[in-house]
Formats: sequence, structure tokens, C-alpha cells
Amino acid sequence: MTDARARSAARLWGFDPDGVTLAARRENAVYKVADPRGPFALRLHRAGYRSEAELLSELQWMAALAEGGMAVPRPVPLPDGRLATDVDGKLVDVLTWLPGQMVGAGGAMDGVADRPALAHRLGGVLAQLHDLSDAWTPPADFTRPAWDRAGLLGDAPLWGRFWEHPGLEPGERALFEAARATATADLAAREAGLDYGLIHADAITENIMRDGDALYLIDFDDGGWGFRDFELATFLMRQLDAPDYADIRAALIEGYATRRKVDGAALDLFLVLRALTYPGWIIPRLHEPGGAERSARAIATALPLAERYLNGG
Repeated sequence: MTDARARSAARLWGFDPDGVTLAARRENAVYKVADPRGPFALRLHRAGYRSEAELLSELQWMAALAEGGMAVPRPVPLPDGRLATDVDGKLVDVLTWLPGQMVGAGGAMDGVADRPALAHRLGGVLAQLHDLSDAWTPPADFTRPAWDRAGLLGDAPLWGRFWEHPGLEPGERALFEAARATATADLAAREAGLDYGLIHADAITENIMRDGDALYLIDFDDGGWGFRDFELATFLMRQLDAPDYADIRAALIEGYATRRKVDGAALDLFLVLRALTYPGWIIPRLHEPGGAERSARAIATALPLAERYLNGG
């Protein structure tokens, strides 16, 4: 059943509300809009997750990427020119709908015969994203979250205090705290030499669309300032247990390195940091459907990576 707010929002953009159907419900509720001008994506944003200024900055960035020749969803303004509005307490915006289908869920690459080849193409897409972002001058009021040292490991990290997850045993909490302390010093020693700028920050298989050989990134909701090696680690973390992980990693780096350099040692550090973010992310979502299962997976993934990291592996 379509949310009444989605139907109301559709009218604001001049769409027929009967052409609105739910496409995905994750952080945001995304509706597909059937319209004579083509399909569109109408997004109802999770209350309190992003401010209006952050959302407008996201849309401005996406518009700049599209203007630079990258295949990303383009913002569709309201008749009065605004890019977003509030509908009954939720921010709403509309984007163009990209063709193709999601690569897969939970790191899967559904129907992909050559997984390293896909990773190689993705590396090129991420490099293009970073190049175009560096060439763009954001407006003075641009504001997006920062996946910097404080955002990953500080007292108030972007995705929550992972070391305080209520499901951790005392020894597990101590392990996370030790990994946090060591990684903070490690990152502080490295960060001056790392590539830093705007990143998608959530390039998981659910947010990569495939249309033939073409790959597109969607869902820039978590995009912001961050380390470019963290971007690659976000994709690779879901592939760690795959039998062809080494080939996927090498292909991703090779595809990315056609445009930009990759720091392999930093990439290993960011794999740990990416894994540590998820136990923090799930804390306020434990009560949601599937929250307990996702929580258990997040902890089970992060614990061995943290232990291996502390042991120098």
C-alpha cells in the first residue's frame, strides 16, 4: 500500500498518485513513479537522519556529477524550482530512474558470470566519481557528513559507538575498544598522505545497478567527505569470505588505479574500520524487523577482523 505522504508528494511534482508504487524500504522509502515523461524515483527520507541542508547538498552534488557525464540519478525539481520539500514531517525529493537491476543483496552478484570483471568496472566508476567530485567546487553552504577519523573512531562516530553495542560480551567490548584505540593512532599516522574528498560511502551491491555492461551508483544518502580507500573497502568488505576475494580485490584496485592510486596497507585498515561501523549502525535499529539477525551478522563480521588487526594480521 502506498504511503499517503508519497501520494501527496506525487501531486506536488505533478505526478498521478495512482502511478506511485513502493520499490524499496530501507533507510528511506523509495517509490517508483510511472509517468509519461519516464519513470522517476520518489524518496521519503527517514525522519531525523539527514537535515534539509544535507539533503540539498546531496542533490547538488549528484547534479554536478551528472553534468560531468556520470550516470547517476538526476534531481527533479518541483514546479517552483525547489529540489526537496517537507511532507507531513518527512523530507521528500524526486530523482530520475536509472535502468537495469540491482547487482545483488548482501554482497551477492546475481547472474554475474565474471565477478572480477564487474569489480574492475566498478573501480573505474568509483575513480570517475572521485575525479568529478575533486573537479567540482561545492557551494558555500554545502554540508555533508565526514567519514574522517572522528567520524569513524571518535567519541560520536557517524554510525554510533560500536564498542557500546548492547549485545557484546565483556571480552568482545574490550576487543572493540582496543581496536578503536589502535586504529585511531594508526589512522592519525597515515592520514596526511591519504586521498580524501567526497565519496559515495555506501557502494555495496544493493546500491550498484547493472544494465548490460554498464554500472550505475544509486543511493547517495551516506555520501560525504571521506578517505577514498574507505570507499573501496566498503565494497570489498562484503566479499571477504568469497572464494574469489583476492581476484575481486585485485580487479577493483586495477580498475580504480586506471585513474587514481590505491594504498594497499590503508585499504586493509579501512576494511577493519568499515566492519566496525556496522555494529554501531544497527544499535538504534535493533527493534526493527530483522534487526537482531543483522546485528548478529555485523558483530560476527567485525570481531575476527578486529582480532586479526590487533594481532598484526
